[in-house]
Amino acid sequence: MTIDGFTDGFTEEPGYLDYGRVGPLSTAAAEEVLAFTQVLERARHGSLDAFGEQDARLRAAASALTGFPAEQVVAQPNTTQGLMHAMFGLTGSVLLSADEFPSLTIAAQRAHEALHSVQPLWLETDHGKVTPGVIRDQLEASTAAVAVSLVDSRTGYLCDLDGIRQVIGDRLLIVDAIQGFGVVDAPWEVADVIATGGQKWCRAGWGTGFLALSARALEQLTPVFSGFSGTEEVEPWGFVPPPAPDARAYRVSNPDPIAAARFAAAMEEIAAAGVPGINAAIAERVSDVIELADEFAIAVVSSRDERERAGIVVLEPPAEQVALLGASLHNHGVTATTRLGKVRLSVHAATSGETLDMLRGAFVSYSTAASY
Repeated sequence: MTIDGFTDGFTEEPGYLDYGRVGPLSTAAAEEVLAFTQVLERARHGSLDAFGEQDARLRAAASALTGFPAEQVVAQPNTTQGLMHAMFGLTGSVLLSADEFPSLTIAAQRAHEALHSVQPLWLETDHGKVTPGVIRDQLEASTAAVAVSLVDSRTGYLCDLDGIRQVIGDRLLIVDAIQGFGVVDAPWEVADVIATGGQKWCRAGWGTGFLALSARALEQLTPVFSGFSGTEEVEPWGFVPPPAPDARAYRVSNPDPIAAARFAAAMEEIAAAGVPGINAAIAERVSDVIELADEFAIAVVSSRDERERAGIVVLEPPAEQVALLGASLHNHGVTATTRLGKVRLSVHAATSGETLDMLRGAFVSYSTAASY
């Protein structure tokens, strides 16, 4: 599939710059919903067997994008549940920034409070950046794992997974990948735990996700909340078998097959187009957005270095003008996220010239009003 074929699957209205919050469904994912909903609605003889095939399809698609064997991948309903599995399964200290998205920090703290076998070590960052250097300087002998976001949801910073692996040695590397999976050509092989969802950059809708575990993670983590479908028995009546020896142990119940089909279709399309090509298209459009912000003297506080960015551009107008910029974006039909005094624009491969024109119009209105 060419990059043009991939972008043909974007059907959202012009002006959408909020993939960091939620990605509108791709055509491929939407078609899976319609097809499987009709099958479930009619339930013709023999037709329901296809639902049972979607879990394997999802794991195969995730395997193709991450390089992890399919048996080391397990479907999850969202990123957060995958991270909860990882944090509750740890023994020892986990080093992470208190500024990470709360899915990580709360999972670590709840695991500590409930089991007392996990101890969060709060990392002091380099102006919000989680870098190999700051991690190296704050590692302790008891540190069993390091947890990071592939892309920081507030700053847009793309972390250096390779560099982090080099400084942490054989400790577990836990990655919250939700803000970059599907659009960042990351070295997944250096991670031990990858938790992600499909509702943002993959455009697969809510209720989609997976957890991928390295052989080291499978050996060291304990599947604390492992349900009946997390064993090697199909239906363990009358006895309680141990958790399965592979990633299946981290299943609480059977996954939603329609959600699995949506996510699988989205990942298959991404693999066909190629993550490097998608990333290159995003990088070009991110540069366009940064140039527009510079033209109107709106401060860009996310990284300008392509090695440190993915699809997020963060703007920080003067505090008294944040509401004005937000109103200008809204009035020109631009969808974005305003949070903590900053405006986050999330750019994808199909962000069009029309969308950039709408953004320019919003910036014109903002700068004109701000000058009075």
